[in-house]
Amino acid sequence: MPGQNAVEAVMTVVSPPPADWLAARARLSPDKTALIDAQRGDAPIAYGAWFRRVNQTARFLRDQLGVRPGDRVAVLARNRVECLDAWFALGQIGGVLQSLNWRLSQRELTAIVADAAPVALLYDARHAQIAAELAALGSASLRRVAFDDPEADALAFAERDALSDDPLPPPPVNAEAPWVICYTGGSTGTPKGAVLSRRAIFANAVNTILSWGLRPDDVTLLDAPLFHTGGLNVLTAPLVAIGGASVVTGGFAPDQTFDAMERHGVTALFGVPTMFIELQRHPRWTTADFSRLRLVISGGAPCPMSVFEAFWAKGVAFKTGYGLTEAGPNNFWLPDEQVRRKPGAVGYPLWSVEARILRPDGAEAAPDEVGELALRGPHLFSGYWNNPTATAAAVDADGWLHTGDLASRDADGCFRIVGRLKEMFISGGENVYPAEVESVLHEHPSVAEAAVIGVPDAKWGEVGAAFLVLAAAASDDELTAFCRARLAGYKVPKRFIRLAALPRTGAHKIDKPALRRRFAEDFPAERP
Repeated sequence: MPGQNAVEAVMTVVSPPPADWLAARARLSPDKTALIDAQRGDAPIAYGAWFRRVNQTARFLRDQLGVRPGDRVAVLARNRVECLDAWFALGQIGGVLQSLNWRLSQRELTAIVADAAPVALLYDARHAQIAAELAALGSASLRRVAFDDPEADALAFAERDALSDDPLPPPPVNAEAPWVICYTGGSTGTPKGAVLSRRAIFANAVNTILSWGLRPDDVTLLDAPLFHTGGLNVLTAPLVAIGGASVVTGGFAPDQTFDAMERHGVTALFGVPTMFIELQRHPRWTTADFSRLRLVISGGAPCPMSVFEAFWAKGVAFKTGYGLTEAGPNNFWLPDEQVRRKPGAVGYPLWSVEARILRPDGAEAAPDEVGELALRGPHLFSGYWNNPTATAAAVDADGWLHTGDLASRDADGCFRIVGRLKEMFISGGENVYPAEVESVLHEHPSVAEAAVIGVPDAKWGEVGAAFLVLAAAASDDELTAFCRARLAGYKVPKRFIRLAALPRTGAHKIDKPALRRRFAEDFPAERP
């Protein structure tokens, strides 16, 4: 990594962010592969060619749809290259991407579309019906554009292909202009639209490149959904900035991951724990070649130690990251040489990220003391769309984002995430962090997946209820004994509830509110 003075010089030179990322890449590496379209026979797209098709897309959005700086354009589609075309084209004309979670119900999507009031809705064939319903319920000015065969009353995205591929003049916007409105998962209530500015997305890319050591020859597999900041910003945008490549797929599938490793030499891989667990269960795990993987990082939820160990056995310095829609999402890095010495830690703040651990009274916590994680830096969001109250509750007067996540920092300054503040429960006066209990449960050979929540209890106030997906039979007594040998008694779950599968949010995280509802339905007498 460059020395401090060199990095400061880089930051000075590249700030403010470039108006058009792809124009810069088309100048610097026009023939280098930017994208590999796995849905079209692994067709490669070079940066120069991508720049030209994005120029056409920008003209289509501006001239055919009337998109102006600040206008929102919604996208309801599985991952595809056209989604990335739209994202960077909106950057060219000052528009704002509102990428919709296609897993949501019509009612949920209607509320989100009404919140941001997009002028156009781009969609794929799979979501044509709900796109029509959203348009019918929304503003009369909402134009529908089909990525695939359009209906009679919709435009065809393919019309862009007839337009000039000459670049447009830069839009009259600055670094604080919104580029993306990314809606939170809603696991703690109604989804809120986090506004990601050009400044925030660029700062995250620079932080990631400088701190994670990304290189122009890096290749990633883009299978995380593009309605989530993980799909957009963990690796995709940073690799565009440095000139790397992304294999664009419609979503996660284990065979697809192994194929991409073999065919395209994937060097950087991001996923959530569920994805890595599925990879390790797959028959190809034992024979797969992991030698080209330089970076494998898990995020979105606590990861079982067994997953770490299986990757380490393959010679991969597997590690866990930490991020959220409102910050980055990349915030920390753990050097490879510390991965086994500090297992499960997220590491040290990235280049321009400030991090603190706060006590309930706002004072800074001592080393190894658990408190709320607060973050500050140019990678933070601009606030919640149309929700100044929620913004004020999240970001204090000094610019610190209060994440709602519990963490600790050791004497070396290395951070570890303990769990969600709202997930922590108190049993008999003692704090219980579900992530710690889940990690122990995942060590049991019969437990494939585990999620723990706090539920009401007449004696202790709250106790743990563990929802389990089992790979083999295990009795309650066996599970209790296993936990008691590794945890304090008050941390041991008092109920074990077996499910065929754990409910998931659109970002593949375990949906704990759904588990709470399930518990209330199964045990109505214990409803709070």
